[in-house]
Amino acid sequence: MAVNRDPILKKCRALQIDPSHMGIFKESRRAPHGNGRRKMSDYALQLREKQRAKFIYGVLEKQFRNTFEKASRKSGITGENLLIMLEERLDNVVYRMGLCTTRREARQLVTHGHYTVNGKKVNIPSYLVKPGDVIKVKEKSQSSPKFKEIKEMEVGYPGWLSVDREKLEGTVLSEPTRDQIDTPIEEHLIVELYSK
Repeated sequence: MAVNRDPILKKCRALQIDPSHMGIFKESRRAPHGNGRRKMSDYALQLREKQRAKFIYGVLEKQFRNTFEKASRKSGITGENLLIMLEERLDNVVYRMGLCTTRREARQLVTHGHYTVNGKKVNIPSYLVKPGDVIKVKEKSQSSPKFKEIKEMEVGYPGWLSVDREKLEGTVLSEPTRDQIDTPIEEHLIVELYSK
C-alpha cells in the first residue's frame, strides 16, 4: 500500500496549511518561504488546492482522481460531493470521532484492523461510511494503552457524528453538509483544475 511519508510540518509550510488541521499542535520555527510576494498563476492556485486536499486527507493521486470522478457522477455540486466523500472515508471518520489523534494514525489503526463497522471488522481506510453506521474500537484493542490514553482525551466532534467515549464507539447520524466541514479547502478550484 502506497503511503505519503513527507514530513508533516515541512509540507504544511509549503502548502500554507495550519498543522492543527492535521491533528498536530506544533509550530514550525522556520520562517515562511521568501517567494511569498510572487503572484501565483490560476493554475498554480488550483494545483495547490488539490495538493492541500490530498495531503490533509492522506490520499494519493490515483485514489483522489477516482474519488473526484465518482463525485462528478453524483447529483449536486461536484466540489461539495468530493469533500463529503473525503469526509466519509473510514479513516477520516475515526479521526473526527476522536478515536485516534491524527488522520495518519487513523489510517494505520484501520489497516491493522482495530475498528469494526456495524460489528464487522473493516480494515480498508477508504471504506465510505453511511448514515446509521456504528464505528467501534474492537473489544480486544480497547485494553491497549493507546486506546486507554485516547479514552482520557477531551475531543470535540462535528454535529453529523455522535460519540460515546466510555464505550469507544460512535454513530454516523447523517451525511456531512458543506457547512459542517471545517477543512480549509476551496473545492471550486479543484473542480476547475480537473475540468481543463
